[in-house]
Amino acid sequence: MKKHHLRCIPATFLALSAMLLASTGKHAIAAEPAEAASISKSSSPPRRPEFAVYPPAVRLDGSSDFQSFIAVLRRDDDVTEDATERVNWKIANESIARLVDGKVHPLTDGKTSLVGSYLGTTVSVPVEVHDSAKSPKVSFTNDVMPVLTRASCNTGSCHGAARGKDGFNLSLFGYDPEGDHFRITREIGTRRINLAVPEESLLLRKAVGSVPHTGGKLFETGSDHYKTILAWLKDNVPLDRQTGENAVPTVDRVELYPPQAIIEGDGSQQRMIAVAHYSDGTTRDIEELATFSTNNSTVAAVDQSGLITAGTRGEAFVMARFDTHTVGSQVLTLPENLEYSAPSTEPEPSYVDELVMKKLNQLRIEPSPACSDEEFIRRATIDIAGLLPTEEEFHRFVHDPAEDKRERLVDELLSRKEFSEIWAMKFAQLLMIKSSNQVSYKSALLYANWITDQFAKNRPINEIVQELLTSSGGTFSSPATNFYEIERDVLKTSENVAQVFMGIRTQCAQCHNHPFDRWTMEDYYGFASFFTQVRRKNGEDYREQIIYDTRGGEVNNPVKKKPEPAKYLGGDTVDNKGDHRRVKMAQWLTSGDNPYFATSLANRVWAHFMGVGIVEPVDDIRVSNPASNPELFETLGTKLVEYEFDFRRLVRDICTSDAYARSTQSNPSNAHDSRNYSRALVRRIPAESLLDCICSVTQSPDKFRGMPLGSRAVQIADGKTTNYFLTSFGRSPRATVCECEATTDPSLSQALHLLNGASVNDKIKRGRTLKQWVEQEKMSTPDVIDRIYVRALSRYPTDEERQLLVDQINPEANVVSELEDIYWAVLNSREFVFNH
Repeated sequence: MKKHHLRCIPATFLALSAMLLASTGKHAIAAEPAEAASISKSSSPPRRPEFAVYPPAVRLDGSSDFQSFIAVLRRDDDVTEDATERVNWKIANESIARLVDGKVHPLTDGKTSLVGSYLGTTVSVPVEVHDSAKSPKVSFTNDVMPVLTRASCNTGSCHGAARGKDGFNLSLFGYDPEGDHFRITREIGTRRINLAVPEESLLLRKAVGSVPHTGGKLFETGSDHYKTILAWLKDNVPLDRQTGENAVPTVDRVELYPPQAIIEGDGSQQRMIAVAHYSDGTTRDIEELATFSTNNSTVAAVDQSGLITAGTRGEAFVMARFDTHTVGSQVLTLPENLEYSAPSTEPEPSYVDELVMKKLNQLRIEPSPACSDEEFIRRATIDIAGLLPTEEEFHRFVHDPAEDKRERLVDELLSRKEFSEIWAMKFAQLLMIKSSNQVSYKSALLYANWITDQFAKNRPINEIVQELLTSSGGTFSSPATNFYEIERDVLKTSENVAQVFMGIRTQCAQCHNHPFDRWTMEDYYGFASFFTQVRRKNGEDYREQIIYDTRGGEVNNPVKKKPEPAKYLGGDTVDNKGDHRRVKMAQWLTSGDNPYFATSLANRVWAHFMGVGIVEPVDDIRVSNPASNPELFETLGTKLVEYEFDFRRLVRDICTSDAYARSTQSNPSNAHDSRNYSRALVRRIPAESLLDCICSVTQSPDKFRGMPLGSRAVQIADGKTTNYFLTSFGRSPRATVCECEATTDPSLSQALHLLNGASVNDKIKRGRTLKQWVEQEKMSTPDVIDRIYVRALSRYPTDEERQLLVDQINPEANVVSELEDIYWAVLNSREFVFNH
């Protein structure tokens, strides 16, 4: 059979491939630019520009405090401009505060306003002054450490490296202030500090470049940073109290303004303002202390004063890091005088389409048109049920004249058991369900079947997760307890819970504060302490383990060198009295008030159907990996809570949206867009679903270990059960909880296996479908070709394709054998293997 097919490749397969892979025609799946629609600038007269001042309120504490401010105009086309220099500014009561070089400075205690006037519009910002007669002492934690961080002294490339630099070691980004204070002031006697002559301290002399320094000159003599460290040295280098009545205030949050900027024109600029809010109610302008960065410098570069400079057209995320907080703002850059007119939308678009189109209009991207009915039924059936539509389903849908037939198709697919099996399989991958020396085959089977049953009953996902995390008992009698049997390490368990159910990777915070997110070592070890009470013992069956809880125990924090109390991620320490800790943790995690749970799950659902997450990767949600559409990201999570965590309702919202039903064909404005859902993405069908599709269209099922003939690949319970096809096409090995383990990346081995392996050739032979059509049903060759296309591609062949294939058939040869070659060529085409 292989030799026979190799003989047919030049004739049937290559000819058909040329047809199926063509970049023109309505059935093409390659996203090539299409003819541009006529777009033009809006001719309506501009409205009066909107005018906002940031920060929205000013608080000054102490005689040396100050606050910068900016004014941002929003034009009628939504483009923003930094108009700070164009606005007329004044202080309403000049006896309380004054303006100097674009900053508000205190004079006396009291309240007043910063007033800005521009183009007939006036904006008033409240100003409060407190303790104007006091000059607070320099704090090592809140003043000196930020200077060292801003100067990059404690980064991984300098003294913050694991072994330090040039004999001097600091904690990475200052996660250990007490240790850093000891190393600066005590480690080498008076080498680094000189309290007799503070100006001669090596700490200062190296920073200003008066003596050789590997890191070079960091700041100027007499600068604010220099004055801060010098004042601390002159005050005999005190260390702040971390606890008690006079404890140093901590940073509660950091705000970055403006929250969004849409900048027009290469080289245009926008200044950012960063404000820190402390636990004692005070605020601070941290423009000179925060570290600014961007995730796309070619689109929006930012300097260390917070000044953004626009570059090429695109999208960037500008961030400011201070203390343990990282915050960011979305920046969109557009070419100057770009012609665009927003496309018309439905009178009442869904919330999905409203938010998607809002972002596309900001980016001046025109969406692709809707896909055909043939494309939609194939796309939706594969995504929702993991199968191809049958011939009967195809004909019924395509010939249905009803306007709501797409919505009814989605509803019908959501009611099928295959939908539950798809999501049960996805969660089985994330939960690493497979047999091992530690987990018996019976346990893995019971665990997987329990998950499938939960989805089949449409049980709310928050209840499923809560039962999973609080489960106790035997791994046979209570299958959910296998969650604690597959992974026994406490730290790994806490990491897995955060990554799977909140999309947060906490691993970096195990050794130091997370360098690109808010998580600290206290957060990491405090969350791990929720799982220290879990214990195991043998059951009556040697293969079964009993999971139970003890009443004590926490994880030691290696920096504090003492146990870390259980603490919610980003939340409060937990009272250990009453219920077991993981019960409280599960209640908090699955609550609608948890800002991470619903948005993370909704993002996973969105990524499954749209090909890419709003946050991508879906299990790496952090400030420095921002959502492409923050409003949509938050709204999907809100909707999931509103639906009481009903998975199906959220899926219906997505699959009935215009965004989901778009064509893969691109236009000049969206040809390079892969994150804003202006067109459908071409996606290779996942390994399990692809094998199921091949089995169904050839009517030749596979046999898997422990399962009856005819079982589908998505129903495989034990992750250890696989075959060459599934392994080659990227089935998850279930070794970690990372979403990336299940891959749809194409490879040479996949192509060779389809061409020469048994998955296609033998199945066509065993199914005997073509033999039945020709010999029993007496179908003509063109009719057989039509049925092959409908069954495999959910469309009829074009007249050109049909004639080409008819011409390839040798009238003197076995017609069934010739048609098998055509069937084989269709199943080897990109159009079959990809969802589009």
